[in-house]
Amino acid sequence: MTRTTGREAGAVRFGAAGAAVTIATMLTNGLAYLVPVLGARRLAAAELGALATVLALAAIAAVPGFGLQIAVAAHRARWGATGTAPLALRTAALTAGVTVLAAPVLGAALRLPVALTLLLAATTFATVLAGRWLGELQGDQRFLRLATAMTVLAAGRYGGLVLGLVLGRGAVACLLLASLTGLAVLPLLARLARVGRPGAPAPPPAGAAVDRLLTARHVMTACGASLAMLTISYADLILARQLLPGDASGGYAVGSVLTKGALWAPQVVTVLVLPRLARGDRRARVAALALILACGAVLVGAAALAGDLAFRLAGGAGYLHLAGAAPLFAAVGALYAVVFMLVNDRVATGARWPAAPLWVATAGLAGAALLVAPRTVEGVLVCALATAVLTAAAMAWLTFRGPAPGRRSTDAP
Repeated sequence: MTRTTGREAGAVRFGAAGAAVTIATMLTNGLAYLVPVLGARRLAAAELGALATVLALAAIAAVPGFGLQIAVAAHRARWGATGTAPLALRTAALTAGVTVLAAPVLGAALRLPVALTLLLAATTFATVLAGRWLGELQGDQRFLRLATAMTVLAAGRYGGLVLGLVLGRGAVACLLLASLTGLAVLPLLARLARVGRPGAPAPPPAGAAVDRLLTARHVMTACGASLAMLTISYADLILARQLLPGDASGGYAVGSVLTKGALWAPQVVTVLVLPRLARGDRRARVAALALILACGAVLVGAAALAGDLAFRLAGGAGYLHLAGAAPLFAAVGALYAVVFMLVNDRVATGARWPAAPLWVATAGLAGAALLVAPRTVEGVLVCALATAVLTAAAMAWLTFRGPAPGRRSTDAP
């Protein structure tokens, strides 16, 4: 009875943590969505275009922050607390420095004010550095604090922008406020990660083939994986924009909303399970995969039953002719959700070149779309779906064929 009660209590805690992280993610996405909505009403068209472009660049520049978070979380889950401050500072400073060096080129190529591109470096520094503390909380499995930190970071990234837009300021003033709020929340994130920090886990077996020190190689590997995931998730949309007529590419963009929904809906599972994946917990991996597959099946089924409603909500009545493709769009996202979990698993367990299949798949998708597929929404979509199926199969084979380099296999709950 006691054992069952313990498991039930663990399930309740896990569910509460999942709900908290999900709410924090929704709040982050909601604030990110609010910025262009307010911008469209408060800024002139030229300023809105400039701000939107800078925010898109900021999303790309934030990739090292996600990589840093994954690397810190996985390493901390396996080896316990180690010094992460110097490496995190170097990662953030290097990313911001590259952004500063690229500012003149970006300004000339994208017709952006120099002030915007320089402020982009400041916001990038804050966002990337925040990945250190998010990773520490995730690696320690302090998920309620992680949810709080995610909310604080979202307020820092977008709060200044929202405030500036509400006050009727221009794009430069808004991004300046965002830089200030982004930097201002860093001490609070550090405090959230520091207070109540648990002790290090038990040491690993002697001779374990994993470097105990978190190094630039770990961060670079995780950054490469994050970039590969971002690239493949947007590759079909970019190809549709390049290959299809304007109306058709717009229809594909509406359908991709379903893809992104099916992709990101179960990502909370990956966040919660990553520390256990880092310790080689096979049961956790199978359970996480089952949850993500179940979520994907539900979303694909819902898209099949309510394709008209889905496209009406995503784009309006003008796109209802694509409603029959709704389950295919959702299936692409559901399969990539599986792929992303397996990529995180291989990053967490020290596999070499964990994202290589994604780069190969992206190249294959581009080749098929450019050389073989009909220049229609359905043609590009079928290529995207086939790529997602093959990539998921390849990642599953690589993950389940045997323990990855450095993995400490365990079935511990």
